[in-house]
Amino acid sequence: MLRFSTAGESHGEALVALVSGLPAGVPVDQEYLSRELWRRQQGYGRGGRMRIEKDAAHILSGVRHGKTIGSPVAMTLANNDWKNWEEILPVSEGDAEKHKAVASPRPGHADLPGALKYDFKDARYILERASARESAARVACGALAQMLLRELGIEVASHVIRVGTEELGRDASFEEIRTIRERETVLLACVDPEAEARMKSQVDQALRTGDTVGGVFEVVVHGLPPGVGTHVNWDERLDGLLAQALMSLQAVKAVELGRGVTAASTPGSQVHDAIAYAEEGSGDGFTRFTRERNNAGGIEGGISNGQDLVVRGYLKPISTLRRPLPSVSFDTREETKAAYERSDVCVVPAAGVAGEAMVALTVARLVIDKFGGDSLRELKRNFDSYKDQIRNF
Repeated sequence: MLRFSTAGESHGEALVALVSGLPAGVPVDQEYLSRELWRRQQGYGRGGRMRIEKDAAHILSGVRHGKTIGSPVAMTLANNDWKNWEEILPVSEGDAEKHKAVASPRPGHADLPGALKYDFKDARYILERASARESAARVACGALAQMLLRELGIEVASHVIRVGTEELGRDASFEEIRTIRERETVLLACVDPEAEARMKSQVDQALRTGDTVGGVFEVVVHGLPPGVGTHVNWDERLDGLLAQALMSLQAVKAVELGRGVTAASTPGSQVHDAIAYAEEGSGDGFTRFTRERNNAGGIEGGISNGQDLVVRGYLKPISTLRRPLPSVSFDTREETKAAYERSDVCVVPAAGVAGEAMVALTVARLVIDKFGGDSLRELKRNFDSYKDQIRNF
């Protein structure tokens, strides 16, 4: 099974990422890995931290001579900001006078429930791990998963479809979405310049008023054959695993698969994607079965159906505000303003990149589960044999 884990705090010395279960022989492109980390740092509305960090993954194990060797891949991502926090957050006891307490919890953050859970008298240690800084380690892990999927002809890409109340308002082709990852300047990662300009105005408004703004990103998986995931057990369904993966991202409060939200208020005749059968050379690319629509988002019954997999993450506004909301002091229990930590105004494009990582890790895990193989060559052989099987169904 493909598994990953992360460690590290927002202002600690480094983030740590560990990926196990990758087959041997997967080419590891370190430039691609670095670019994925760069993409996560971009986007209009990002804060000052992004001018400090220049994220790069240092691979310690599991890769030799440019390819995976079947053992766990361990990586570190140094925090450049550590030099400003080394005496504030030392591993040893240190000087208590230099501690920077988060003395009043921020509404919408993990501060208060975390402090109650772990019996901390301030929220500093909760903030350090709950921060979306952790998603950089996830992106590093996800880049490895994407490298594996690319060897099988499966691609993952994201774009922004809404910021605040402004939205794209149309479907985007995978070719349009794919071009976003090639951009040298990332604004709000929207495929339509006019819609992107309207989204930018939402960020500008939030910036002027000391507020924050959320939105919706969409992740699309292209080239995934039918049959990945299963209906037979609740915890093995592709849709359920994707929902959990995206909901685990900081600030994601809802997940939609296909037209899931609007489908709830639409007649079934207009929701379900009618099936037809075509001659050889037509169909979904894997079989001769065809669809004119993809309202299901590429998943039926917890199983991929051969169409593009489409999943959306709904992102709440960042909970750290420059004009803080009312809160309560941990020390005095009196009303005060919530603590302020340097933060962003809008992170929807960055969340899309983290969403790509989580989707890629989920899909790669299920692909490995289904097709097996300790080496890339064995995995490819099994994968190609299966494609031949369903092509001749």
